[in-house]
Amino acid sequence: MAKDHAQNLHASNSDATYTLGRTSHETTRLIEQSRIYGESTHRLCKRAGITVGMRVLEIGSGAGDVALTLAELVGPTGKVVGVDVNADILDTARQRAIDAGRQNVEFIADDARTLTFPEKFDAIVGRFVLMYMADPGEAFATFMTHLKPGGIAAFQEPEYTLYPAFLHPDTPLMNQLIAWILDVFAHSGAHLNMGIGLYQTFVDTGLPPPTMHLESPIGAEKTWAGYRYMATIFQSLLPLLEKYGLATAEQVDVNTLAARIRQEVIASKRPFFLPLHVTAYATLPIH
Repeated sequence: MAKDHAQNLHASNSDATYTLGRTSHETTRLIEQSRIYGESTHRLCKRAGITVGMRVLEIGSGAGDVALTLAELVGPTGKVVGVDVNADILDTARQRAIDAGRQNVEFIADDARTLTFPEKFDAIVGRFVLMYMADPGEAFATFMTHLKPGGIAAFQEPEYTLYPAFLHPDTPLMNQLIAWILDVFAHSGAHLNMGIGLYQTFVDTGLPPPTMHLESPIGAEKTWAGYRYMATIFQSLLPLLEKYGLATAEQVDVNTLAARIRQEVIASKRPFFLPLHVTAYATLPIH
């Protein structure tokens, strides 16, 4: 969803509008997002083989959550370079790295598609970032030029085309939220099928077919954090929902949204699904 991030890459005229905005609230949402999706990101990086001593490039750092996860995995002998076009949010990321005692992280405010580096990286990681790019395949191929032979590519992207599978007559609120999410991302120009599209993105760049997993945070307990997180998503989406004429603030009613979702889950006895995502990783051939 939105980038983890994470997704604050440079928006040229043909890039999608970053649907969730770049406000202070969105910075808070990105941190909350990592509490929801962080476990799957950690699994992706571990499965991919990112480990102690590696140099890792992270695309679309946002508030720094993925970079901090990587910094822990590579340890003090490794290095993480995080890139994001939004200089303001990187101030937050740098402070969080300082607070966490991570001295092996560097953040660069720039467009990752135009940067050059003196050395190649052992791994390149991105979460919820390719979906906003005008040409994800071209961007990915550019990123891979910074990867060593035998290096690791590990990416995580939403897959919105599967979200309608959870529509049900007993969950009208969830049905409406899914419809709004699909509509606002479609209007923004984002790639709704980027998760499954990771397969083609990898193989078209000359990587082996990636190892992939489909995941979704699902909850039904009364205290589940996902209800509140969905409300924060809609607080960030609201300006574009109104701009595109899809919904009004009164219709969304962000202040009561989490409670209404919880009530519907309890009444319908159907769990609530946050947006699905796909993780994919592969190793660049040595020859």
